[in-house]
Order: sequence, then C-alpha cells, then structure tokens
Amino acid sequence: MNNRIVLAITGASGAVYAKVLLDKLLLCKSQWESVGVVMSNNAKEVWQTELGNDNYKNYPVNYYEKTDFSAPFASGSAKYNIMIVAPCSMGTLGRIANGISDDLVTRAADVILKERRKLILMVRDTPYNLVHIKNMETVTLAGGVICPATPSFYSRPSTIEEVAATVVDRVLDLAGLDISTYRWGAE
Repeated sequence: MNNRIVLAITGASGAVYAKVLLDKLLLCKSQWESVGVVMSNNAKEVWQTELGNDNYKNYPVNYYEKTDFSAPFASGSAKYNIMIVAPCSMGTLGRIANGISDDLVTRAADVILKERRKLILMVRDTPYNLVHIKNMETVTLAGGVICPATPSFYSRPSTIEEVAATVVDRVLDLAGLDISTYRWGAE
C-alpha cells in the first residue's frame, strides 16, 4: 500500500522545514498516494515572514482548514498512516500530549496515535521547560516520535535549505520513506 500522509504546519518558526519537506515529498511521489496538509494561519504568516512568499499554495497536495473535521484523516477508517508536524509548536505539542482534539491538527494526531500509526513531531523551540519535556515524554510513551529541528553538519551543508534538509531527511527516514541522503560512514 502506498502511504497516506498528513502534514501539519504550525506557527512555530521554521517554515523552511515545511518547505523542504514538501519539496522532498514531491521527489518521492511514488511512495505516497495522498498528502493532506493542514496549515494554521500563524504558519502562513510565519512562511511569509521567513521565506518572503506564499509559495505553499503552489504544491500539488490537498489542503484542509484547521476547522474541517470532515477531512479524511479525522477518522482512522481513512487509513492515513503517517503524520508529520513540521514545525511543531509547543502549544500543538501540549494539546496533542493531553488529548485535546480542538482542531484538525490535534484530532488527526489523536487518530494516528489511537490507531498505532506513525506520528512524528518536529518540535521547534528552545530552550525547553519542564512542561515541554513532560509533554514530549507523554507523546513518546503514547507511540509518537519527537524529532527536534536540530540540524547536523556532517554533510557540510552550505545553504539554509541544506541545513534544514539534514532534519527533514531524518524525519523522512523515521516515516519509513526511501530517500537519497547523506549517510554517516557511507561512500
């Protein structure tokens, strides 16, 4: 079965992570049949501020409003098997950790967790306080994966997008997608 992926983009700083993730998902299109995107208004504003455009509108994916509980991935029966929140704000993390399904992002995460599917949260804030750490622990214990937006530099990235790709590639690996990327110790 091809993957069905939910991508939630929250208002945390790091729009470049969402952009690079969308770009890379298009490169491995043969590995998914559907990508549903939920993007908050704050995320749209952050994208405009950080990237200077509204090019998120140009990706050939399905967009859903945060209030659209009729979206297919609001139910486990739709068989969406991967959810990535990139970047993931601490507010979104807290609502997911505490089962507060007050919008489509948190409802979709709740569905993914209850169905024992892959939930990957690319948390993007620093430093962490104890509440953040406890929420990360709760999501981890529930089966989610916390993948902080912490880049690596082994591959000697030279642009902001290459730096972001070091994290995005890790997320795509965690999602189980087959991608071409820098591998430590590989020729």
